[in-house]
Amino acid sequence: MIEVKNLCKSFTRVVKDDSSNKKIKTKKIKTKKEEFLAVDNVSFNAEKGEILGILGPNGAGKTTLLRMLGGILTPTSGSIKIAGADYSIDKNIAKKEIGYLSGNTKLYNRLSPRELLTTFASLYEMPKEDIERSIEEISKIMDMEQFIDNRIENLSTGQTQRTSIARCLIHSPQIYIFDEPTLGLDVISSKSIIDFMKSEKEKGKTVLYSTHYMEEAETLCDKIIMIHQGKIIASGSAKSLKEESETTNLRDLFIKLASERGELVEE
Repeated sequence: MIEVKNLCKSFTRVVKDDSSNKKIKTKKIKTKKEEFLAVDNVSFNAEKGEILGILGPNGAGKTTLLRMLGGILTPTSGSIKIAGADYSIDKNIAKKEIGYLSGNTKLYNRLSPRELLTTFASLYEMPKEDIERSIEEISKIMDMEQFIDNRIENLSTGQTQRTSIARCLIHSPQIYIFDEPTLGLDVISSKSIIDFMKSEKEKGKTVLYSTHYMEEAETLCDKIIMIHQGKIIASGSAKSLKEESETTNLRDLFIKLASERGELVEE
């Protein structure tokens, strides 16, 4: 369902210029621009009916990677195929197969969930009768009947999160891309996200799920990719990765791998 080959994304950043003459006394700090790879030659596949976890600390490159997969950012190099559609050729077709959710997704507060879902369904050019039927079905699935016509600004955190998930569901995508979806949520709200991912997997959907909560991913994901400083440093099932590294949990495994590479781990 998802095929990624040699994916890279470079950005320009401003850094301190240490090449200037240190004998010259000045209060002004000289800077220079440099290119860096936020995602560095990443390749992987995600299959139908599979939850693929993308793990790493803050700043590892997870969000940049998922934004490229979601069609929000354009790769510097490499290729992405979504459900057989090549992003470089059929980007709009590929994006119709994706439901994208991030932990900081913003909704239109003055709309009700019903109005929001109707708006997004229209963007996907769904027929009116299909929109109404789909909203009713999703409302039942996500237990939204009691608040679907209330303004989003008046909803609780859990209700707002269910509305965000419903937005991803409206066009019945084959692939879900979730970027830190449980970040900062309470236990009940986090559970609603996790239960949703499990239920969609059972329907044969593909789920990409990024997090730095490694204990959470260990029990949820079929396969795991560990990413640090833009590079994949390990991939496989949680069980196989722990056995190969002789560690008992994914956190210890990540720290071990990063230490062996001589890289400082910051979380």
